[in-house]
Amino acid sequence: MLSWAVTFLIIAIIAALLGFTGLAGTAATIAKVLFFIFLVLFVVFLLLGRRPPV
Repeated sequence: MLSWAVTFLIIAIIAALLGFTGLAGTAATIAKVLFFIFLVLFVVFLLLGRRPPV
């Protein structure tokens, strides 16, 4: 999921450099949302972790 966020970020940067502001804004928003979803899932899995068998 993090790789998708980076991909959309790169698309947003390239689109902004070429002047496609609408596409750049949309791609940046998608990248931001994917990054925050990744961050939340990372923290959840970090907190759950591996529990030793009982």
